Amino acid sequence: MTDTDSRPATRRASLMLMCLSVTATAQAADPITEALSNGETNLDARYRYELVDQEGVPKDAGASTLRTRLGYRTGEVSGFTGFLEAEHVTQLGGDTYNSTINGVDNRPVVADPAETEINQAWVRYEGLADTQMTYGRQRFFLDNHRFIGTVGWRQNEQTFDGFTIVNESLPDTTLTGGYLYNANRIFSDASPNGNAPMDTGVLNARYDGLAAGSLTAYTYLLSYENAPEDSTRSHGLRFSGESGLTNDVTALYTLEVARQSDYDNNPDSFDTDYYRVEAGARSGGVTAKLGQELLGSDDGTHAFQTPLATLHAMNGWADKFLSTPDAGLRDTYASVATAISGVSLKAVHHRFESDEGSNDYGSETGLVATWSPNSTYTVGAKAALYQSEDGNTQTSDTDKAWLWVDASF
Repeated sequence: MTDTDSRPATRRASLMLMCLSVTATAQAADPITEALSNGETNLDARYRYELVDQEGVPKDAGASTLRTRLGYRTGEVSGFTGFLEAEHVTQLGGDTYNSTINGVDNRPVVADPAETEINQAWVRYEGLADTQMTYGRQRFFLDNHRFIGTVGWRQNEQTFDGFTIVNESLPDTTLTGGYLYNANRIFSDASPNGNAPMDTGVLNARYDGLAAGSLTAYTYLLSYENAPEDSTRSHGLRFSGESGLTNDVTALYTLEVARQSDYDNNPDSFDTDYYRVEAGARSGGVTAKLGQELLGSDDGTHAFQTPLATLHAMNGWADKFLSTPDAGLRDTYASVATAISGVSLKAVHHRFESDEGSNDYGSETGLVATWSPNSTYTVGAKAALYQSEDGNTQTSDTDKAWLWVDASF
């Protein structure tokens, strides 16, 4: 074969290379392809052992579980991003606890069912200045999680289906609004209580321009499709901040008040009050606080409720008051926290009483220690010891303990 004979093959090869180059350039320029290829993956896992000894339940609970989450967030396309996250909870060992769906009734409840779910699936638009709009299944919380929270302590966290918008265009101001049409609860889709269909409106306005702290006004309109008796309207104000008293001492304070009444299709009529008053100080690496929280009652028949809250963080870690008793709840508490050799330590004590009448529910002492050797791992241990008041039939003595390891990649 002569050099002249090889020219057609050479031209074909050149044309193929040019086509491949044009195709590669077009693919690189395609915004969808570029967004997918420039995305980020997240992976985190948490192993936890939870022990529960509850008076009146024949056997103790010992829950050994592993939660893993895998998510992928796309790059940006014309202001849009997307996120998809799967969550799986594995039960290690036998049925040694009541997961709420496994039929184990002779052991205390540890609400960590072994299931697989789509934890988040949303599309977000940030093409407008100082504005973030999100539609889909999302992690969503406000303030200190008292009214709307993620319940992140449980292995299957709470997320919401809906539309939310956050705007920060005004100086020192964050406006958050939203419409939520379903709460994906901690019990998983396998439970009849795993979803809470709703028509819930959210409005929260926080102003951070005050030297002494942040002022927040909010309105939460909860309307449940399948539980109209739980539909409520809540309006409130929250002020929280800190101020230096001396070079070594910082004062801490929170004051919050709210009013709750029946809403929408609720067949009952009631009005209840809420407040939290908290004062504390931080000095030399030690933080101490003293406070009281009231979830009021209307004549002992209806009490202030916050069903979408991260309730584990509110009224004691033993979770004795996930639903407010009809007579209401007054929680007086004191806490002290510090860190020693990189280990964070905290102790808290609660005293629980009713709002209506003179019921003493009991008291609880909680202790927690956490250690993070690096940005990937966290190790923790926690205990909650609840002592019911003699003669009180609404609660029972309960001791809980936890050991866990978190890893985020």
